[in-house]
Amino acid sequence: MLRVLIVLATTQIIGWGTIGLLAVVGGQVAADLHMDISAVFAGNSIFYVLMGLCAPILAGPFTRFGARRVMIAGTIIGAPGFVLLSLAHGPIQFFVAWMILGTAGSATLATAAHIMLNEIAGRDAKRGIGAMMLVTGLASSIFWPTTSFLSDTAGWRGTCLVYAAMLLLLSLPLYYFGLPRRREPGEAIFAAQSAAASPIVRKSTFLLILAALALNAFVGFGLSAVLIELLKTEGLSPTQAVTFGSMLGVIQVSARGLDFLGGGRWDGITTGIFAGAAIPVAMLVLMIGGGSHWTIAAFILIYGMGSGAFAVARATIPLVFYDQTEFTKATSRLALPLNLISAAAPPALIGLLTQSGSTALLGLAMLCSSGALLILLWLRRLRPTNSAMTSA
Repeated sequence: MLRVLIVLATTQIIGWGTIGLLAVVGGQVAADLHMDISAVFAGNSIFYVLMGLCAPILAGPFTRFGARRVMIAGTIIGAPGFVLLSLAHGPIQFFVAWMILGTAGSATLATAAHIMLNEIAGRDAKRGIGAMMLVTGLASSIFWPTTSFLSDTAGWRGTCLVYAAMLLLLSLPLYYFGLPRRREPGEAIFAAQSAAASPIVRKSTFLLILAALALNAFVGFGLSAVLIELLKTEGLSPTQAVTFGSMLGVIQVSARGLDFLGGGRWDGITTGIFAGAAIPVAMLVLMIGGGSHWTIAAFILIYGMGSGAFAVARATIPLVFYDQTEFTKATSRLALPLNLISAAAPPALIGLLTQSGSTALLGLAMLCSSGALLILLWLRRLRPTNSAMTSA
């Protein structure tokens, strides 16, 4: 299990860190390709749309071939996406590259890693997911400065080529040699028995889970893409914005560490409620702070703690309601709408920021995160009891 966690943590850092390059070089790309910055950030939207559209399609391959094979295939697909991005000289090539990267991301990022851990540990995967996310929260802290350095040295196009090489020379060997091959004997029998014993989850409960996660994803993925631009609007220089933004990942990791240390003493719903309460508070602090450095630091701290812990909740809330067999299906069904929401967030928030200012953006984020918190409080009353899960 430790080897698997190390492999997944490393490859998830590489995957999410490389995909996040537009947060740093978006302005350079827009100037080079003569595109509006909102259109450039739409590359992230296309990425999440393709991730979402591919998720239900990949549910079958995940079940039939296992996460390891799917992740290997996704990595092989992803490298040409970065190569094409480096060669882009207009919107068509740019957007096609992000379509390829989105297809690859559906097979390698987040959901794929969670399915891999679920294959190994079942309902006990919560601790493994928490441990993995404890480290992968450093992706932005590692790769935003890395992207900034590489773009200053080799330009944003050279940075894309470096990231293509990282997928082939680091991620691919780690997946191939570091992840265990799935044990096939008895799998069909186990699946049939587990399916027969699965607890029944109402459709209304699924929709509530989806609503809570979607509202939070809109805020989390949207702010992740536009955070540096938001901090610039608050009065920070580009260098200060990258520095403050990079601190976010470290704080998110600390929050995930607290959840990991909690072990099995609380589930994803409990984590989500406490984390979800911090996010609207962070928005309020930045709204009333007037752009001073101490309020920006307080925002980074509070939002980092809340969003870091909620990232774990987002992955583990389905474990509260679904067993090992149904988890893959449920996460695949959740992935499509969640990724569509995540796709809409960056251009929506960057457009709101440029047209209406930071107050409007923060007000919308506070409204969405408060809605997610209220739904989670409702879900707390619907979660199955231990006795019900045992009997199932």
